[in-house]
Amino acid sequence: MQRVQFLKDSFTGLDAFHKQIVIGTGVATGIALVYILHRRRQKVQTIPLGEGWWGAGDKPRSEDESINSFEVQTSDDEIKDLHERIDKTRYADPLENSTFQYGFNSTYLKSVASYWRHEFDWKKQVAMLNKYPHFKTKIEGIDVHFIHVRPTTHKNLKVVPLMLVHGWPGSFFEFYKILPLLTENHNGLTFEVICPSIPGYGFSEAPHKQGFNSLAAARIFLKLMERLGFSQFYLQGGDFGSLITINMAQMKPQCVKGLHLNMFSSRRGLKVMMSILIGSYLPFLVGLSREDVRRLFPFFEKNVWEILRETGYMHIQATKPDTAGCGVNDSPVGLAAYILEKFSTATNMEYRNLADGGLERKFSLDDLLTNIMIYWTTGSIVSSMRFYKENFKGYLDKRVDLRMKVFVPTGLVAFPMELMHCPKSWAQNRFTNIVSYTFMPRGGHFAAFEEPRLFATDVIQFVKKLEKL
Repeated sequence: MQRVQFLKDSFTGLDAFHKQIVIGTGVATGIALVYILHRRRQKVQTIPLGEGWWGAGDKPRSEDESINSFEVQTSDDEIKDLHERIDKTRYADPLENSTFQYGFNSTYLKSVASYWRHEFDWKKQVAMLNKYPHFKTKIEGIDVHFIHVRPTTHKNLKVVPLMLVHGWPGSFFEFYKILPLLTENHNGLTFEVICPSIPGYGFSEAPHKQGFNSLAAARIFLKLMERLGFSQFYLQGGDFGSLITINMAQMKPQCVKGLHLNMFSSRRGLKVMMSILIGSYLPFLVGLSREDVRRLFPFFEKNVWEILRETGYMHIQATKPDTAGCGVNDSPVGLAAYILEKFSTATNMEYRNLADGGLERKFSLDDLLTNIMIYWTTGSIVSSMRFYKENFKGYLDKRVDLRMKVFVPTGLVAFPMELMHCPKSWAQNRFTNIVSYTFMPRGGHFAAFEEPRLFATDVIQFVKKLEKL
């Protein structure tokens, strides 16, 4: 009691100014303690795994869980049919000086088709695809394709399992340039890499039933990693791969040692709204860096109008994919125009102003056409487009995974030409444990395909931080 009375007397003896300091300090300390307690009590939420069956017909009592080797194949008949279809293509004349503003310029499209018909060697590319081991295994009724690349040597090395997940209109082939980089010795660290094809894409079987979305894909890929014997592993994703790997981390955070993303978004909130309103004038007040300001503003031009200009395909695929898919599934040149236009504008929006869409500035025609051939030979363009409809059904705000935070250690890499920029201060609304955030000097949406060395280096540094190497 004497100590309490002493404190009262001491406070009474202070002048008004010092009383305000004492009160302010007390309030600040109280707020800090409440925040710390809140963080400590913040429970890691998880999404229920659920269950599914995507095979034809009814679910059997048991499922074959064997893992079988797979080899990409082709035939003279397949190539002959392709050439005949290319030869019969009907082209529309482009508008004068229209570049890529109206979509894929048909003058340049004729050049691409000519190369495809007379110079592109699909048999050679098939041999290249088979340089890494391919496998298939049946999960929830459908065959899941993946490549599994082990390091050439792992003596005295820490071998870390890593799953890389592609998006649309990409494929597992996007990662071929970074595989040799990841499986090297990085001062005692190397990677064992698993690259699956999303069901309905490439060599993975398409779901036979409605409802197959990112949550179903995440569950299947978790089962794949478990079947391969991995209890803990790292994940990397962009585009749909980002959504799938985030869902994997939300379902089984105890299995995910780290999540690396090259496309990510934040949850809406006061911080985001304030950043949009005053970020270009007073960035330091809302946690934006100079680079954030440069990439974000003018906000509506870069993040609203540009997105509206470039996402017409998304609205079509999210509503009537089977209708839109008929033509491109039947015409190889139509398929090439539809997919390659995305590799133009998603790499750099300014490429719309070029007659050739800037496609060969970052990619070779052999690489681009190999990705096209994965869609063409498997007839998977329609089933890949359906993934949009399944993921955008109903109101997105009702999806539990989009409202739930991500608790696993996360590495974020921001490429300057990505379709949308998400500052670290925004990302913290969703990702609670950001271990690294990197501004890349160049590169766009197809980061691993465009800038393999930059991409691989960031994955390596992120894992090294977590492995303390």
